Amino acid sequence: MNVKLNRGQKIQVLNAGDIYSIMQQILLRENKIGRDKEHFWLVCLNSSNRILMIELISLGSAKSTVIDPMDVFSFALQKRAIKLIMVHNHPSGDLQPSAADIDITERMYAIGQFIKMPILDHLIISPKACYSFKEAGMMDKIATEKKYDLTFGELDKLNAQLKKAEKEKAAAEQKAKIEMAKQMLAEGLSMEQVIRISGLTKREVEKLK
Repeated sequence: MNVKLNRGQKIQVLNAGDIYSIMQQILLRENKIGRDKEHFWLVCLNSSNRILMIELISLGSAKSTVIDPMDVFSFALQKRAIKLIMVHNHPSGDLQPSAADIDITERMYAIGQFIKMPILDHLIISPKACYSFKEAGMMDKIATEKKYDLTFGELDKLNAQLKKAEKEKAAAEQKAKIEMAKQMLAEGLSMEQVIRISGLTKREVEKLK
């Protein structure tokens, strides 16, 4: 579920505090019953670390939430994210990462490295404070130790998702070029101008007339 953000919340992220300032607001939007359940959010960033969107990936119980890393990255590829930050809350208020928290971070990090969509940080939050894997040195430790090896099945699935994402990106870019060319033709620009500006071939532009 997409989390609604106002323009002021789509900030450039420089540190964990920047993310927590936004995520604290999002967590506090939940009623008391909602805050008593674990949420897992994915923060999608562009190349300059500005927030593109925040997605609630999973809503679990008071003690855990379940996510499928492959599904998470499939979503991120569709949204054309460049970098990611993982965030989840601990309703108990204890912000120390569990073994499961560390394991999922290691797995997500490995996949992110493979598809060149890095996981920058993993935050564990409560209404009053947060724990940052990056600031605690855990991300560096995970990068150094590299405990998680992807299976052949996971690699095949990731490669298929990457190919699909590339096709969708190419189709979207072509559609944008066509719309631009149509607008320029409607405004009376010459064939040569439309070809030069839009990047379409002569044959492609002729089909639009």
